[in-house]
Amino acid sequence: MRKTAVLNWNFSGLVAFLPLAFALLFEAEPATAQRDGSQLGVFEGQGDVGGVTPAGTLVYDPANHVYTITAAGANLWSTADAFHFVWKKMSGDVSLTADISFPITSGNPSPHRKAILMFRQTLDADGVYADASQHGSGMTALQYRRAKGATTQDIELNIDSPKRLRIEKRGDTFTMFLSMGSEPLHQTGSSIKLHLEEPFYVGIGVCSHNKDVTEKATFANVELEKLTPPAESRQMALYSTLQTIGIEDNFRRAMMVKTVRGQMQAPNWSRDGSALIYNQDGHLWTITVTGGAAKIIDTGDATKCNGSHGLSPDGKWLAITCAMPDKPEARVYIIPSAGGVPRLVSTNPNSYWHSWSPDGKTILFVRPTQGSLTIYAIPAEGGEEKALTPIIGVSDDPDYSADGKYIYFNSNRAGGTMQIWRMKPDGSEPEQMTSDTMNNWTPHPSPDGKSILILSYEPGVMSHAANKDIALRILSSADKSVRAVVNIVGGSGTDNVPCWAPDSHHFAFVSFQMLPAEDTGSSE
Repeated sequence: MRKTAVLNWNFSGLVAFLPLAFALLFEAEPATAQRDGSQLGVFEGQGDVGGVTPAGTLVYDPANHVYTITAAGANLWSTADAFHFVWKKMSGDVSLTADISFPITSGNPSPHRKAILMFRQTLDADGVYADASQHGSGMTALQYRRAKGATTQDIELNIDSPKRLRIEKRGDTFTMFLSMGSEPLHQTGSSIKLHLEEPFYVGIGVCSHNKDVTEKATFANVELEKLTPPAESRQMALYSTLQTIGIEDNFRRAMMVKTVRGQMQAPNWSRDGSALIYNQDGHLWTITVTGGAAKIIDTGDATKCNGSHGLSPDGKWLAITCAMPDKPEARVYIIPSAGGVPRLVSTNPNSYWHSWSPDGKTILFVRPTQGSLTIYAIPAEGGEEKALTPIIGVSDDPDYSADGKYIYFNSNRAGGTMQIWRMKPDGSEPEQMTSDTMNNWTPHPSPDGKSILILSYEPGVMSHAANKDIALRILSSADKSVRAVVNIVGGSGTDNVPCWAPDSHHFAFVSFQMLPAEDTGSSE
C-alpha cells in the first residue's frame, strides 16, 4: 500500500478527495477485496488477479448454493496469471470441493478456459499456488507454481469432465480427488508437495484463456472444510503414480499414465515411443503412454523381478533382473521384448542390470564386492565379467551415452557425498560431472546426448532411499550446468533405469504418495 500524507481539510475537501483515495487504494491492491457475506457465500473476498479486462464478476445463488463466475484473462500458466478469484483466508489443513460446469457464453470458447479450486499464497499475479483445474475441453489437471515468478507446472489426467472435483491440503501435500459419477471421490495420483505460509487464500476462480473474451463457469455443491486430525492414528498406504513430463522450461507438463495403491517402479520408454515398461509386485508390465489397461510381460519361470530392466537398442530384447527357482538371488537375464524364456547372463548372485551398449553387445550391471558396490561389464551373450570401477565405496547406476563414448554413473569416491561421474567404456579417465551439496544418483543420458537426467536428494540423505523429497534435474553434458525439472516424493524406484522418450524432450518417472489407507477424499 502506498503511503498517504495526513491532510487537514474541511468536509467538502474530504468529499472531493474520497473518489481519488479509493482509486489509489484499489490500484495498489493486486485484487479487489469485495466483502459481502450475502453475495459471497462461504467466501469472504473476490477480485481479479493479474490483468483482466473487463473486470470479472460473481453471482451467488444462496437458495441453490451455486456460484457463477464470469471472467476474461489470458491464462493461468507460465510465470504470471490472469483470472477472477473468489477466496477466503484460512490456515491449517483444508479441503475444497465442487461440481464444475461451463455454460457456453461465446461463439467459439477456448477449450483451455479454466475453472479452478485453488490454494494461493498471495494475490499477486506471479504468486505461489496449487490448484485443481477443470478445462473447457474436459481435461483435468493439478497445477502449481513452486516459487514466486517461477514457471507453472502441472500433472494432467487423461480423464474428461469429472462430475465432482476436490483439492486437499494436508501439511505441505496437495492432492486432487475426483468422481466421474456416483462413485465416491478418490485420489487420482495427482499429488505434490508445496509450502504455503499461514494464512493463505483458498477459493474458486475462472480464466477464459482469451484476454478479450469473457466466459462463465458454475460451481455447485461447494464444500470448504477444515480438515481435523482423526481421533486415532490411521494406517497409511503407499500410492504410486507413473507419469511422463516434458523438460522445456515453459512446457513442464506432466501426464499421468497410471496410479495404483502399491509400488510401481522404474519405467523404460519403448523404442517407438508408444509404451512404457515398469515393474510391480515382482512382475514386469507394459502400458501405452496414454494410459489404459496394463499387460503383464511373460518372464517364464523368473520371479521377484525388480526395478533393473531395459530394452536393447534395437528393441528386440529385454534385460531383466529376477530370481529363478534354482537361483533365488537376483541375476541378470534376457528375454524377447514381448516376453519369453529367460536366458542367464550374469552367473554371480546379487547382480543388477543397468544399461546396454549402443551396439547391443555389452551389458552393464552392478553387484556388491567386498563391501563395495562395483560396476561390471559383460557380453550380452554371457561370458566373463569385467570390473570397471575400483572396489571401494559406492559406484552405481551406470548408463551409456548414446554415442558410446562414455558411461555415466554415480559415486561417493571423492569425499563422501554422492556425485555424478563419467568414464570411458573401459573404465579409464573418470571425470566428475557434479559437485554441489545435493546427493546425486541415477544419471541417464538423453538419446540426443545433450541432457543427463539425475535424481537429487537433499544434503544428509546418503542412501538411495525411497519416499523422500527429491528433485529430478537435468545436467548439461556440454557445460555441466544443472537445472531442476520437477520436485516430487520419490527416490529408489523413481527412475532406476533409462527412461527417456526417443525425442529427448520427455522422460518417464514414478512418484509416491503416502495417504490414509481409507482416504477417498473425506474430511473426517
